[in-house]
Amino acid sequence: MQLSIKHCSIMAGLGLCLAPVSSLAENAPAEGFKEMFSKGKVGVDFRYRYEYVDENGIDDEAKASTLRSLLTFGSAQYAGFSFLTQFANVAYIGPDDFNSTENGKTQYPVVPDPKGTQVNQAWLKYSHSNVSGTFGRQRIVLDNQRFVGDVGWRQNDQTFDGLHSQWRVGSGLSLEYAYVYRVNRIFGPHNSNAQPAEWRGDNHFVHMEYKFLENHSIVGFAYLLDIDDRTGWSPNNSVNNSTDSYGVRYSGVFGAFALNASYAYQTDAGDSYLDYEADYYSVEGAATFSNVTATLGYEVLGSDNDVGFKTPLATLHKFQGWADKFLVTPADGIEDLYIGVAGKLGPVKLAATWHDFQAEQGSQDYGSELDLAATWPVSKAWNLQLKYANFSADNSAPYEDTQKVWLTVQFKI
Repeated sequence: MQLSIKHCSIMAGLGLCLAPVSSLAENAPAEGFKEMFSKGKVGVDFRYRYEYVDENGIDDEAKASTLRSLLTFGSAQYAGFSFLTQFANVAYIGPDDFNSTENGKTQYPVVPDPKGTQVNQAWLKYSHSNVSGTFGRQRIVLDNQRFVGDVGWRQNDQTFDGLHSQWRVGSGLSLEYAYVYRVNRIFGPHNSNAQPAEWRGDNHFVHMEYKFLENHSIVGFAYLLDIDDRTGWSPNNSVNNSTDSYGVRYSGVFGAFALNASYAYQTDAGDSYLDYEADYYSVEGAATFSNVTATLGYEVLGSDNDVGFKTPLATLHKFQGWADKFLVTPADGIEDLYIGVAGKLGPVKLAATWHDFQAEQGSQDYGSELDLAATWPVSKAWNLQLKYANFSADNSAPYEDTQKVWLTVQFKI
């Protein structure tokens, strides 16, 4: 288990966001086709969130009151086959005093939770021995979600249409390959003037993990994105996100200490109009004593030819501060030095993280941020969370001071 305050504390928040859909399709094996349905399970998940945003330079404050509802059916397995369907709805509770990216209310700060109903997941899976393959609309989460994730923090998930195969070779080695022809983004289900709801293209995810010792693993990956150009949107909102990224990641636990380290190299790809080569690297150490975890980390996204290292399919809210000021890497890249602490006060999980942001090229100081979270798992069905982010921009930085508050209540069975 990795001991990472930045990732573990944020995952505590994401725990409010992710429906336990994988277990729904892992019921007792069916003895016939009909039993795939009769032994299947239905899950419901309601997540209410109030999000407040106060951003300098925008006169009005965003006040988003939204409800995300999930209805899921997962079949039992028969002859190696199982399937899952999931419907999602995002509704506004009260007035939409925020910029959802599709409601046209640009006088407010952005809270990218458009309303609508959609098929969130619909997949068919075949499993035999140590091999499995899933075809259809699905969540794909790889490693710590720095390159590929489901953006589970937002009310609309990011899902992928395509084939995802997994093979546990044995002796600690496992392989994954995914071909994705459509990315269903958090800005859906309908296109807006600001962002397309989906990206189409030929995307390949190759992931290999080797667990060479207990609590020690190394991962090699290649994420090859070839995203089609979209008429009506800037290339930066579509084709310029085509990239080839190759990298390695190490994770290890040494008693009370944990270490994570990553490196990746990226170039433009496909029909991108950009021409660049950039590096990514991160190092993070954590120590746990008396149920308190302290973390120190350093993450760098480089740049070249005024283009920053891109991770367009990541769960970006997990990284570089919860205020989400750096969802697009700056042209001069970014260095994120962070320190955090997490623990428990009775049943409540508490976490605090401080970030210092600098340009990777040049001497620009972007600013700093303080993130706080309190999560109360009331029961298996109920979860409560309060989160706060305060980003303070440097006077010379092209960013604005921003404060955000989230209150989340989730009920799922």
